[in-house]
Amino acid sequence: MTKYYTLLLALLVLSCAKNDEPTITTLHENWEFKSAKDTVWNTATVPGNVYSDLLAHDKIPNPFLGSNELNVQWVPTRDWEYKTTFTLDEKTLEKSNIELEFEGLDTYVAIYLNDSLLGKTNNAFRTWTFDIKPLAKKDNAMYIRFFKTSIHEEKEAGKLDYVLPPGPRVFTRKAQFQYGWDWGPIVNTSGIWKPIKVTSWNDVKLEDVFFKQESLTDSLASISVEYTITANKDVENASFEVKNKEFTHTVEFPIYKGTHTYATRIRIRNPKRWWTHNLGEPHLYTFETTLKLGNETKGQQNTKVGLRTIELIRDKDALGETFYFKLNGVPVFMKGANYIPQHSMQDKVTDTHYKKLLNDVKDANMNMLRVWGGGIYENDIFYELCDEKGILVWQDFMFACAMYPGDKAFLENVQQEAIEQVKRLRKHASLALWCGNNENNEAWHRWGWQTDKTEAQKKQIWDDYIKVFNRILPETVATYNPSIDYWESSPSYGRGNPKFQFEGDAHDWGVWHDALPFERFEQKVPRFMSEFGFQSFPSYEAIRYFTGEDSISINHDSYITHQKHPRGFKLIREYMARDYPVPTSGDDYVYMSQLTQAKGMTMGMEAERRAMPYCMGSLYWQLNDCWPVVSWSSIDFMGNWKALHYKAKKSFEDVLISSTIAEDTLSIHVVSDKLITKKGLVEYQFLDFEGNVQGNVKDSITIEANSAKEIFSTGIDQYQPDAVSTVVKVTVTTDDSEYNSTSLHYMVKPKELKLPKEKISTKVTKIDGGFHIEVSAQTLQKDVFLYTNAEGHFSDNFFDVLPNQTITITFTTDAENIDDLAFKTLNGIQQNIAE
Repeated sequence: MTKYYTLLLALLVLSCAKNDEPTITTLHENWEFKSAKDTVWNTATVPGNVYSDLLAHDKIPNPFLGSNELNVQWVPTRDWEYKTTFTLDEKTLEKSNIELEFEGLDTYVAIYLNDSLLGKTNNAFRTWTFDIKPLAKKDNAMYIRFFKTSIHEEKEAGKLDYVLPPGPRVFTRKAQFQYGWDWGPIVNTSGIWKPIKVTSWNDVKLEDVFFKQESLTDSLASISVEYTITANKDVENASFEVKNKEFTHTVEFPIYKGTHTYATRIRIRNPKRWWTHNLGEPHLYTFETTLKLGNETKGQQNTKVGLRTIELIRDKDALGETFYFKLNGVPVFMKGANYIPQHSMQDKVTDTHYKKLLNDVKDANMNMLRVWGGGIYENDIFYELCDEKGILVWQDFMFACAMYPGDKAFLENVQQEAIEQVKRLRKHASLALWCGNNENNEAWHRWGWQTDKTEAQKKQIWDDYIKVFNRILPETVATYNPSIDYWESSPSYGRGNPKFQFEGDAHDWGVWHDALPFERFEQKVPRFMSEFGFQSFPSYEAIRYFTGEDSISINHDSYITHQKHPRGFKLIREYMARDYPVPTSGDDYVYMSQLTQAKGMTMGMEAERRAMPYCMGSLYWQLNDCWPVVSWSSIDFMGNWKALHYKAKKSFEDVLISSTIAEDTLSIHVVSDKLITKKGLVEYQFLDFEGNVQGNVKDSITIEANSAKEIFSTGIDQYQPDAVSTVVKVTVTTDDSEYNSTSLHYMVKPKELKLPKEKISTKVTKIDGGFHIEVSAQTLQKDVFLYTNAEGHFSDNFFDVLPNQTITITFTTDAENIDDLAFKTLNGIQQNIAE
C-alpha cells in the first residue's frame, strides 16, 4: 500500500509540472529573391546568399570554374530583395513576448514585416533581434532589402580627407576576404547567411548560461554559474537547477524585471582536466540547467564544460621576451596552421565538412588552429568539435590587413560585435587567445601606407587604431572573458624589424615574398611562428574541376583567376629549381610543386620545434582553401591532402627525429612533446639505395620530457662521393610504442640524389570501407605518390620505400574498384628528364 501511494504522489507531481519554455520557429521556408531592378521573383534558399541563389537558377556561371569569377562582378553592384510568408499559431500569438531573431544578415539591410519597417542592420557579424508582438498575426509577410555595400562605403569615405588603406572594405563589417585576397576570389556576397527564428515566451526567459571557472586544482574546481534572465515583471520565488551525473545543485532566488545576470557556485572534487589530444584527454563535463517558476519550467540548456587553465606567457629574458602558452601549468609547443573560411559561399559548408576538416587537423598531430581575422567568426560546430577533439583555438577578431575608421557609429558597432562574439565563444575550452587583428599594425608601419599622409592624418588614423585594438577589444575581453589573454595584433613585428626574431609572434615571409632560400627558416627562428608559407598547385581533381579538362595543364586560361599572386608561378619554379628537377609535363610539375612546398614548410616546422623552449609555436599558412586555387594550403578545396599535409603529420609527431645539414655536418635531433621522460635505444643505419649497410651505430637514448636536443652528428665528407646515394635510417625503440619511430634522412638536396630507376610493385586488396595497397620495391623509391580518380583518402602518401621493404597503405573510399590506381616517384621524374 505504501508503494502505491508513493507512486501516486509521484504521478501527481509530474502531472502538475508544466513546461512553459519559449517556443522557437525557424523561418527558412517559402523564400523568394530578385534584383531590385527586376520584376520576376525566384525561389531562394535560407540560410544562403545571393550567389548561391543565382547559381541555383542558372542566372550566373559558376564563379569557381574557368575565369567565370570575372563574369559575376556585377552581382554586388545591385540591391537584392528577399521575401517570404509565414504563419504563427495561436499558442505563439498568445505569448506575451514574440521576438524575431536574425543570426546573420549580410550586411546593409532594411527589414519590413507586414508592410511596417522593423529595422535596419549594418553588421554581418551581429545578431539582430526585434520585438514583433505589436505586428505579428496569423499570416505574415516579410520583405528584406539588401543594399549594395558601395553606397555606405562611398558615403563614409567621403567624410574623410584621406584614404584608409587598402580601400572601401574597411567601412563594412563583414567577411573581408570576400573583397578578394591573394588566395581567394572576389565574391562579395549579400543575403540571409545565418538562421532566422521566431521565439515566443511568457514573463520570463532564460537567455544564457555561462560556467565561469574561478579556480582549478587537482583536488577541487570552483565554478560560478552565471545565468542571464529577461523578465517582464518581478518574480519573488524562482529556482535554478544545475545537474550532471554526479550531483544536483538548486538555488532559489528572486527575479527582477528587465535583463539581469545571476550567479551560483558549484564545486567539483578531483576534477578531470581538459587537455589537447596529444597530451591527454580533452574531457568535457555535461551540465543540464533548468529555470523554474514553481512547477513551470521556463528554460533549459545543456552545456559542455572543459576545465583547464590556459595562459599566454610573456616574460622578459636576456634575448627579448617569451611568447608561449601554458596549458594546465605546462608549457606546450603549439603545432598547427591558419584556418580560413572553407567556402566563399558559407551556406555550402555542412557539418560534414567541419567534421572532416577537423579530423584531418587532429590526424596531422596539430594541437592549435588560428582562426584568421579576414574571415568569419566560425559557426558553433567548429568550436564544439575543437572542444571534443582537443584542439586549441587562437581566435582573431575579424579585422585584417587594413586601417579602420574611428567615428562614433563605427566604434559602437564594433563594440557590440565584440561583446556578442566574446560572450558566444567564451564557453569553449578550446579557446586559447583573443587577437585584435591580422597584420594591421605591421602594415601601417612597414607597407608604405603612411607615405601620402600628413602628420595630422597619420595621427588620426593611428588614434583610431588605438581606440579599437587597444581599448574596445581588450576591455571587452577583460570584462566578459577575463581568463583568456588578449593580443593586440599578429605579428608583433614583421620580418623587417630585427625584434621579430626575439619577442612576440612572427609572420616570416622572407621565404616566398622575398624569395629567400628555405634555409632561412633554420637561420631565423622566432619565439612563436604564427605565419609562414609557400604555394603549390592543388590536386589533379581540383585542377580538372576548374579547367574543365581531363589533362593536367599548368598553362590553362583559367589560371588568370586561379593563381592570385602576381609572382606565384615564377616563385614556385624558382624554388623548385633550387632543390628538385623541373619537369615539363603538367602532371609531373604539379607533383613536384607539392614536394617543393612540403620540403620548405617542414624545414620550417622542424627548425621551430628543434628550437624549443626558445620557440614554442609553429602555425603555418594555410590549412585550407575557400575555392579551387593555387595556394599556400596543405588541404585543397576538394578536401584532398597535398604532400604538405602528409609530411606535416610526420613533422608534428609528438616524438620527432629531425635532421639538419650545416657546414658539411649531419646532425640528428630528438624533439618530444610528451610529458614523461623515456629511455630507450637508437640505431643509425647508413644504407645505399640498394639496401647495403654502409655503417651502423647503436646507442642508448633518453627522450627528455617536453624538450629538444641533438643526439648525433657526423661529417658528410666521410661518405663522399656516396652521400648522393646514401639514406640514414634512424630507429628509436622504447617500451612505449608512442615514443617509437623510424625516420629517413638524406645528406644532399633531392635533385642531387642518384636515385635508382623507378620500379614499384603494388598489390590491391578489397576491405570493408576501401582497399589495402601493398607497395614494395627492391631499391629505394623516393616520394611515392599514389593517385586515382576514385574519391577517397590515402592513409599515407608521398612516402619513401626502402629497398626490399613493403608498406601497406589504406585507401578509404566508397568506390567498388580502383583499377586506375597509378603512382609517381621522384625516381621516375629524374629518369624522364634524363631521357
